[in-house]
Amino acid sequence: MTESSFFRSEEMSLIQLYIPAEVAQPTVAELGELGLVQFRDLNPDVNAFQRAFVNDIRRFDEMERQLRFFTGQIEKAEIRVRTAHPSAYQSRARSRQELDDLEDRLSEHENRLLQMNNSHETMQRRYLELTELKHVLRETSDFFQEAASHQDDIRSSFDEPHAPLLDDLETGPSQEAQNMGLALGNVTGVIPRSKMQTFERILWRSLRGNLYMNTAEIEEPVIDPSTDLVVEKNVFIIFAHGREILAKIKKISESLGATLYPIDSNADRRRDALQEVERHIEEFNSVLVNTTQTRRLELMRISENLAAWMTIVKKEKATYHTMNHFNYDVNRKCLIAEGWCPTNEINTIQTALRGVTERSGSMVPSILNELRTHKEPPTYHKTNKFTAGFQEIVDAYGMARYREVNPGLFTVISFPFLFAVMFGDVGHGILVLLAGIYLVLNERKLANVDGEMFQMVYGGRYIVLLMGAFSIFTGMMYNDIFSRALPWFQTGWDFDIPEDYIEGVIVAKPNGHTYLFGIDYAWHGTDNYLLFTNSYKMKMAIVLGVIHMSFGICMVYYNAKFFRKPIDIIGGFIPQMIFMQCLFGYLVMMITYKWTVNWFETDAAGHSVRNSPPSLLNTMIYMFLSPGSVNPEDKLYSGQAFVQGFLVLIALICIPWMLFLKPYYLKYEHNKARALGYHQPSENHVRISTDSNHEGEAGGAVVAEDSEHEEEFEFSEELIHQVIHTIDFCLGCISNTASYLRLWALSLAHAQLSEVLWSMTLGMAWKYTGGVAAFLTICMFTLWFSLTIFILVGMEGLSAFLHALRLHWVEFNNKFYQGTGYAFEPFSFAAVLSEKDA
Repeated sequence: MTESSFFRSEEMSLIQLYIPAEVAQPTVAELGELGLVQFRDLNPDVNAFQRAFVNDIRRFDEMERQLRFFTGQIEKAEIRVRTAHPSAYQSRARSRQELDDLEDRLSEHENRLLQMNNSHETMQRRYLELTELKHVLRETSDFFQEAASHQDDIRSSFDEPHAPLLDDLETGPSQEAQNMGLALGNVTGVIPRSKMQTFERILWRSLRGNLYMNTAEIEEPVIDPSTDLVVEKNVFIIFAHGREILAKIKKISESLGATLYPIDSNADRRRDALQEVERHIEEFNSVLVNTTQTRRLELMRISENLAAWMTIVKKEKATYHTMNHFNYDVNRKCLIAEGWCPTNEINTIQTALRGVTERSGSMVPSILNELRTHKEPPTYHKTNKFTAGFQEIVDAYGMARYREVNPGLFTVISFPFLFAVMFGDVGHGILVLLAGIYLVLNERKLANVDGEMFQMVYGGRYIVLLMGAFSIFTGMMYNDIFSRALPWFQTGWDFDIPEDYIEGVIVAKPNGHTYLFGIDYAWHGTDNYLLFTNSYKMKMAIVLGVIHMSFGICMVYYNAKFFRKPIDIIGGFIPQMIFMQCLFGYLVMMITYKWTVNWFETDAAGHSVRNSPPSLLNTMIYMFLSPGSVNPEDKLYSGQAFVQGFLVLIALICIPWMLFLKPYYLKYEHNKARALGYHQPSENHVRISTDSNHEGEAGGAVVAEDSEHEEEFEFSEELIHQVIHTIDFCLGCISNTASYLRLWALSLAHAQLSEVLWSMTLGMAWKYTGGVAAFLTICMFTLWFSLTIFILVGMEGLSAFLHALRLHWVEFNNKFYQGTGYAFEPFSFAAVLSEKDA
């Protein structure tokens, strides 16, 4: 048994379980509570609808549908659901009798709720009709009086083809219409206000103006019972003559969603009808209030247990869904399961199995066997809330191969540090640190806040915390706080300013002190400050990059040693490390040496002891173009020509070393194995887990086929693969080293942007005096702080985060990390309950 470590993934074991049928459900439920076993599907060729527990799953699907229906009704009624107690997530498995009782209870609640909903909707519709009828009766009394004055305006005959359909109301009715005195019919009803204009236009065009229409708005809010939305409606009445015209008006009205109400033309009857309607409305109103209250009480009773019921149903459904992956042994009357689990947790699983057997009173215990297999196990990194965010950064690149070195351990420190190198500023770091502290201190309260973007930030709260802390450290190194410098310690430079100084260049002189930590604040504001920091940060980026990549190459050794592949050490780690150090390790040595030498030292006569400091870029270029020779003006140290020529020679030797050693070694091992009589397997390896007494009986064995057999060795393929790997490594050393210059570029951009923002806001305000200065200071500080948060901390922070991510994924991980594994996804109720409904 190995000790758990974040350096590598957990050691995994393939286990086989024999579970008696009578305790299968509580046993699997107990394993779901533990969340330590990833079960394999032993029935991959069986259709989902033909599996053993499909009826049970359908049953829980129906119960889940009922619970979703209850949830929708409760949310619609704006009733608060009582959250499940944390102990509910680890509740015991329910017996079949308890599940039957729960199913009956849910069906009873659903039927009662559906009945009340139907009754409530029916009464709401009737109440709506009565309300609309009340408004129709109130408004039509005025309509009838107005229409009576215009009744004689309607034509009494259509015999004259050129006569107007409706006489001009201002000129008065024709003599023919006065003699006939036609009686008018009417159509009354209610129509949505949004369709009123369309309704009028269609009526006018289809009836050629042969109608008289009047409308009025209903000011009382009208609620549609089918949607529970407030609908604005109008009352209308249309007067016309002729059955066909009236029938046509009714069809048009109904097609546009209008509700028609027949109204008597007699005023006394309308008055009696209005009184009757108002009486019915009062009765329906009281009945509706009682029904709504009864329905709300029912929903409140459901809401008290809804979360607990949902937990039970989801757990049971997941349990039976997992049991569908098992095989059923008819002879032993037990379920046979296989799955992966951490080797260190086997005793925990066995203890849980014994506990289920004792609680259920079964005489037959569950049996756990550890199997030997050639299958590649899943990768499982045991994390906590601090390391989980860093591990997700690595997993986003690719899941680690089983037991290979986990970059997540080093990412805990290297990621926030490289971020801080690009983001270094004490003030900005404090803002990021405060955000991280807030997220950490309120992590329980913020855990349930919705929003994908926020949850991403919340999941990386400890990353934010460390990024802020490291940014403060690098900001102190740069001596930057909101682009200003602070005199932390005594400066090492003095500026002798003459009394008659007006304008010109003043050269600072060293005073013998050495600034204790970081960049001396005297550099800030000088003309050559940018030139100095450019050189410093550029070389620092190269040094950090070479160290980071060299550390990644060292992980090749640990992987090769663990997997017992000495050829990866001899043909991989050693030549790669030598190649890297001969070229870029030498560059780091030259940078360090150049920093430690006083290039402007003079002798007693005042002559310069050394030549001017050489350009390291030119030195590296001519190291390849003219190995073995160095221009005297560019000489860095004595013996430089020999050292550089020797290092180039060693680097060139490493290329064929990486290229040919491993393929030819593998070919040698392959030929040696064949000479001893070993050959590649031509058939699948099959492992049978069963007792010898039942080998010939159906259903008595579990067969696990190894799908990962050895592939036939092909020297040409191995050689091509090694050629690609060697070219990628050699060229990658150059490009990856140059890629680390982003540390310098983003740090420079961040510092300059901060300087510009300060000078354009607060710097301008403080040029004034008096009340103007105070007013501008307040305005400019608000602008400066807002832009600092959104641009310098938000956008620049995101940019630095993405660049740090790239340096880890590409420049660091590709030196040793394969990332070809697959994640350990155990059967866990915690994961099942955390999933949101689609």
